[in-house]
Amino acid sequence: MSDVQTTEASIDLSSSEYYFNRELSHLQFNIRVLEQALDESHPLLDRLFFLCIFSRNLDEFYEVRVANLTQQLTFAREQAGADGMHPQQVLSAIHTLCSDTVERQYRILNETILPALEQENIHFQRRRDWTEEQRLWVEGYFRDSIQPLISPIGLDPSHPFPRLVNKSLNFIVELDGKDAFGRETGLAIIPAPRSLPRIIRIPDHLTNGGDHFIFLSSMIHEHADELFPGMEVKGCYQFRVTRNADLEIDEDGTNDLASALEDELHSRNFGEEMRLEVADNCPSELVNFLLHKFSLEANDLYMVNGPVNLGRMMEVIGQINRPDLQYTPFTPGLPKNIKFKKSIFESMRERDTLLLHPFESFTPVVDLLREAAKDPAVRAIKQTLYRTGAKSEIVNALVDAARNGKEVTVVIELRARFDEEENLYLANRLQEAGAVVVYGVVGYKTHAKMMLIVRKEEDRYKRYVHLGTGNYHAGNARAYTDYSFLTSNDVMGEDVAAVFQQLTGMGAALKIKKLFHAPFTLHKKLIELVERERAHAEAGHPALIRLKANGLTEPKLIRALYKASQAGVKVELIIRGMCCLKPGIPGVSENIEVRSIIGRFLEHTRVYYFLNNGKDEVYAASADLMERNLLNRVETAFPIESNKLKDRVKSELEAYMLDNSQAWVLQSDGRYVRLQPVEGEETIRAQSILLATLATTSS
Repeated sequence: MSDVQTTEASIDLSSSEYYFNRELSHLQFNIRVLEQALDESHPLLDRLFFLCIFSRNLDEFYEVRVANLTQQLTFAREQAGADGMHPQQVLSAIHTLCSDTVERQYRILNETILPALEQENIHFQRRRDWTEEQRLWVEGYFRDSIQPLISPIGLDPSHPFPRLVNKSLNFIVELDGKDAFGRETGLAIIPAPRSLPRIIRIPDHLTNGGDHFIFLSSMIHEHADELFPGMEVKGCYQFRVTRNADLEIDEDGTNDLASALEDELHSRNFGEEMRLEVADNCPSELVNFLLHKFSLEANDLYMVNGPVNLGRMMEVIGQINRPDLQYTPFTPGLPKNIKFKKSIFESMRERDTLLLHPFESFTPVVDLLREAAKDPAVRAIKQTLYRTGAKSEIVNALVDAARNGKEVTVVIELRARFDEEENLYLANRLQEAGAVVVYGVVGYKTHAKMMLIVRKEEDRYKRYVHLGTGNYHAGNARAYTDYSFLTSNDVMGEDVAAVFQQLTGMGAALKIKKLFHAPFTLHKKLIELVERERAHAEAGHPALIRLKANGLTEPKLIRALYKASQAGVKVELIIRGMCCLKPGIPGVSENIEVRSIIGRFLEHTRVYYFLNNGKDEVYAASADLMERNLLNRVETAFPIESNKLKDRVKSELEAYMLDNSQAWVLQSDGRYVRLQPVEGEETIRAQSILLATLATTSS
């Protein structure tokens, strides 16, 4: 045995030292999002957008990931991942990282973003800066629009601490004096009306031009004394609590998943407390009082220098008409074979089509369904829906198809997190139109993106298929990068029909010829493809693996990639978010590079590429490289077989590997280092290249 083989054999690739913790890796992605707020290559309002997105991402992280870790401890169900960290260790590390990052976020807001906005005559006015006219206007707005909706709650034995809604804006008020009943409690809570905007625009005639806004919290602070007549308001401090918002449903123990979900949705607003955010000028005794009432510890507390929910600042972006402070609009491209055909069915019969959103239009996908809904030759339509939007053109077309007598079957994933209520509404709407609606398979979320249209042509039925890496959501298709694949390939049609049969009916797993599908074959096939590339390297052939996904956490796949690296395979991973694989470890992963692209659009495509000794194979997929996707969901990976389309995907992956401006490279110690062009080097941004190549930018 050679020295190299001996070294490889002596390395335990299951050892925790070779894995990052997924939760901490997830947080690192959110930090990279926050960094965009400082990146002056982004327009100013887009930098504000990134600052807000960080807040929203962190909210969800606490609502789901921190909640899960906390529950593991509460119910003695501790689970250590491949990294070996105990949940308590993870929670402690999360607090340290989040405390520093949240403090930095508010510094970015106060010291960078707000001053830059003021330079552009966009102002968030503090009370001390109000003019007399503005102060009178605020007084009228408070009395007319705010005070009638507020119900202040004095705290005493007959008015216990209220049950406050998840992430709602509230105020704790310190009072002096007695009320009309002679009570002298000293404390009250003001829940801000949820129906009111958190930021209000000052009428233009009260300003000297530009855009001027006031926070709802400032208006309530200014007039809090009017809510407690005859008493002195000694202090008024904003706070909010974040709760566990992950729904727990016993799918095996319910006969009606939709009804069970409806019952659980209300409880989302009142789950267990996970985090407390309080204005940093709040006295320590009031902070401790709130921590006690929410049964939280000091590690769960965030004292913030500004609004307790920065995510709501996103509301103002749509109220500011400053195109010079936002990205230039663009028109998504259309392939010629679709652009110049009267019928999408005709173009699909002619050749396969690959669309890369948002650089290319999502309209052909919608138009395919619209055409099918009206076409007398179309007999049946089958569709999966995961996240699709409340005002979905896709759903409108499915409703029209059902009303036009087509056999419409829709597999709706009711458990798409935070879209459950919307999906229940869509399910009811489709059922009322006459569509057959099913909710997938108990225990397995249906995450595959599939559309199947069956059309009668001459003496046979012809299948037309759409497969995608992203959801059937037109809004997301303008903000997320995703592939759409349109084909009339007969074998592909048979495969998709078989997957639908497994979803809607019962029976043994059917043989699938071209697709890989979870939870049956995808995980196994991916590892086989990695091992095949390893065998090519061991035989002395060039070997290359490129995988692009939103997350990589599945240990068996990571071990297979380590072994491929040890054999000399070049492994290039474009992983947007969490990554548990450690690159650059001598003898283990020195041939592996991991990069994350953070730019104007949210990277969402999932692509698997294997050189295969010159007979390269390319797959696009709905699945990330995570346990839940590969083992516990219904997912599909579909081959790109046309040489022209295959070459195109390869070149687009190459653009991401050449990016030297929006790429963050993962180090073996867990840090991400942003690449910068060296002096004299051309600036390369993959998203800019794709935008210039595939879309038309407005002048």
